[in-house]
Amino acid sequence: MLMKNIKLTKNPFLLFLPFLFFYVIFILAVQDNILWGDENIYLSYADNLSHGFYSPAPPNVSLDVGPGYPVFLLPFVALHLPLIIIRLLNAVLLYLSIVLLFKALIKFVSFKRALIFSLFWGCYYNSLDFIALFYSETLSVFLVSALVFLVTKAFDSDTGIKRNKYLYFAGIIMGWLVLTKIIFGYVLLLMLIGSGSLWIINRKAVNYQKTLIILLIAFTTVIPYLTYTYHLTGRIFYWGTSGGSNLYWMSTPYPNEYGSWFPNPNTHTDPIDSEVNKPIFEGGFLNLKNRTLYTRGYNDSLKLHHGKDFEEIAEFKGVQRDDAFKKLAFNNIKTHPAKYIENCISNVGRLLFNYPYSYTIQKPGTLIRFPLNGIVVVLMLFCIIPTLKNWKRIIFPVRFMLFFVSLYLGGSIFGTAEFRMFTVIVPILLFWVAFIIQKSIKLNTTGW
Repeated sequence: MLMKNIKLTKNPFLLFLPFLFFYVIFILAVQDNILWGDENIYLSYADNLSHGFYSPAPPNVSLDVGPGYPVFLLPFVALHLPLIIIRLLNAVLLYLSIVLLFKALIKFVSFKRALIFSLFWGCYYNSLDFIALFYSETLSVFLVSALVFLVTKAFDSDTGIKRNKYLYFAGIIMGWLVLTKIIFGYVLLLMLIGSGSLWIINRKAVNYQKTLIILLIAFTTVIPYLTYTYHLTGRIFYWGTSGGSNLYWMSTPYPNEYGSWFPNPNTHTDPIDSEVNKPIFEGGFLNLKNRTLYTRGYNDSLKLHHGKDFEEIAEFKGVQRDDAFKKLAFNNIKTHPAKYIENCISNVGRLLFNYPYSYTIQKPGTLIRFPLNGIVVVLMLFCIIPTLKNWKRIIFPVRFMLFFVSLYLGGSIFGTAEFRMFTVIVPILLFWVAFIIQKSIKLNTTGW
């Protein structure tokens, strides 16, 4: 049995191969030629790149998403390859995320626990929401899992700094993740400031040196994009033009509105029977081709509450439009701080359980979200006290990733959040939980 386990450990690609077959079959079963939601956005940016630019010139600057995923799509779009090939690549990316998580876990926990947590991630059906779509989430999941694996290798005490190739790979992957999900850009800047300060205080600490190297390489990776946005906008560290709109809807002060995002109510019509195509993540993979129901007359309420604001904003474009949204949002937060806090609490619900959304008729399918993330949340709560109590004894890769994910989740709560934003960082949480459970069980006999 021991020899069998050793062989499987050395070949996790074979161990988790059934998941790849399942993902491929699933994609073939649900995919179609209809482009949903943000798929058009990502493909249009990839097409822009194939023509030598990313955003239209000022004043029509459009930076709705980071270039990480459009760059990934670029070869396929430029070569006019069938879209099904890109969809099937998502199966490979999600499969590899399982392998990478296992390879990170096996170094610090038992084979059995590494297998259990990796299988849990493989069976984490919330990730199927976007596996058949041209959305950046599957790539983000792969990059997050790769980052976990590379960080564990980079902080290996047996490897020196100068020849530690994993430091550079980890930095590049983190940079790519930032370009894919620009919210990680703010995480990168905060960690860079914090680690830089710690390194100045204690320059002999090897772990701080390694951290700083990873973060500096990540920052170097994103400099070309930041240089480009500076050229377009004249602003330093400008990541995108969608932040203002998200913050505006998050700051809504009106009753029965919970901070979820909506399109312009002045140009959007209320369809018959209140049926409209909404972002696919509110329905989930069990509802890929169905419509999501709004309450009747919801658009009239949105016009009443927000129509005037959108009329004022209509005269602005690009960066100025983003600024106008932010100005309105900050005013809402200043005048209705309690409602903003309430919306933040609703954000936590959307992150974890896909609930609540404004003016949306709830469906029984929402209940399917509770078991998986309920397990994750319970495990997280179980691990908080042991983590805090034994912080200095915890290996540095876990501490590094905890800082990373804590800043990300903290920032996500204050802007309009969606369920998919939690899904992409689940591999980090499983890595942390598995390590703490491994050590907590041993604590009774051997201590840390």
